[in-house]
Amino acid sequence: MGYLRRLATTGAAYTASSILSKLIAVALLPLYTRHLTPGDYGAAEVMQAAVIAGSIVIRFGVIEALLRFYYLAGERRDAVVGTGFSVLAWSASAAAALCLALAAPISSALLGHEDAALARLAVLGLWTLTLWEFALALLRLDERARAYFALTVANVVVTIPALVWLVVIREEGANGILLGTFVTALPFLGWRLWEERRRLALLPDRGTLRRMLRFGLPTMPAELTLYSLNFIDRIIIVRSVGLAEAGLYAIAVKFASAMQVVARGFQLAFPPLAYAIRDDEEARRAYALVFTWFTAVCAFAASGLWLLAPWITRWLAAPSFFAAYKAIGLVAGGIALYALYLVLVVILGRSGRTEFSFPATAASVAVNVALNLLLVPAHGIVGAGIALLASYAVVLALMHAFTRRLFPVPYEWRRLALAVGAAAALVALGELAVPVSGAGALAARAALWLAYPLALASAGFLSAEERASAARLLRPSAVRRRLRELRAAPAGAAAGAEPELGSEVFEAAIRDEDRGA
Repeated sequence: MGYLRRLATTGAAYTASSILSKLIAVALLPLYTRHLTPGDYGAAEVMQAAVIAGSIVIRFGVIEALLRFYYLAGERRDAVVGTGFSVLAWSASAAAALCLALAAPISSALLGHEDAALARLAVLGLWTLTLWEFALALLRLDERARAYFALTVANVVVTIPALVWLVVIREEGANGILLGTFVTALPFLGWRLWEERRRLALLPDRGTLRRMLRFGLPTMPAELTLYSLNFIDRIIIVRSVGLAEAGLYAIAVKFASAMQVVARGFQLAFPPLAYAIRDDEEARRAYALVFTWFTAVCAFAASGLWLLAPWITRWLAAPSFFAAYKAIGLVAGGIALYALYLVLVVILGRSGRTEFSFPATAASVAVNVALNLLLVPAHGIVGAGIALLASYAVVLALMHAFTRRLFPVPYEWRRLALAVGAAAALVALGELAVPVSGAGALAARAALWLAYPLALASAGFLSAEERASAARLLRPSAVRRRLRELRAAPAGAAAGAEPELGSEVFEAAIRDEDRGA
């Protein structure tokens, strides 16, 4: 239970800015959708997806390796950080120079027509995003949750008015979305790099670089292929049914981004916690408990988005975007499966056999392409949502098969079945028995969604220890004591920082990896 509390604390701090930005972005959708055509919105979303995919490639898995080796390095941590920065700085700059020269053909390949100006803004985003992820990773490694929160929230506070000015007042269209998103991050990125200047380097330590790439490189194609599930469908939609349908799908993804907030917070908080657990048996038990509770959280969030999708779309988007509601639940379910996959990625990383992630993600992409080509021409965004959900189910099943052999975890299958089965039953009941319009229908669907925790409790989901822990935590005196502790604790202690490991542990881990362990 201590691990769950620590995960919730750091995860909340790391994802607070994301929650804020998503809430503001959703609140502004009625404004945006009246100043952007579906085609403009679709073009911006395709380019932003391309930026993220390109950043995954040029990072070479270095950030994943940084998360793994930092806790093992002891007094050699600066060598790990400096090596990581040098690789990312050079790779991002070289990739940006190349892509600037090829801006016109890149835009034609992605959009179906030439828009070199939009592609150049995407190149700026590629360079900025790559180094921004590195700068934020250092705050996570040092468990500076408060600094992470302050920096990312400040960035959101600056970005949102810039987007409104560019899109609504200046009417810059898709260019305004990319310009406002990436240019506003540059001052904050510069500040973070200046703060960390004593740990940064332009030339890598060769030995450290070799070990980091040995661990990180196999994660790059796996991460890229998995992310392409969110990219391939948009390209196929554009080619098959047009940019307008891609704009509808982009709106569906935007509304389903509540699930992305959950996944992102977990992705940021879980690896440092998971790798800091030294004992393998303790790690297995902790991973099983985390997987169970995270499944329940994801199922609750996804079922709510699925049931309430028609009203979310009707309230927060222009009438021309209403059809997007049909794909929101499917996309949310797919993102929930992706969030669970992140647990298995960490388990695989603990075993050191990161090369096993690529076969699973490659199979998932093959399924995604086949299903999109089969379903999108006839069913549009609904076909794309089905393809996404099926693809993530495939990668989750394959990753479980691999990790079961490399680092077996005693999953709580009964509780997992309860968590998934209850959500599926409530969603099915809502879809089959409740219409998609009217105040009474809204109340009925909301009641079905809120019945999920009660259904779990009545089915015996909570263990005796969890019931007792919840009772203790909810006592007013316990809440007040915990608040006093958080106010009094230093930033690292609030996140539950582990003591530093010695360099002999780092060397032992290197020897193990050199033997292929």
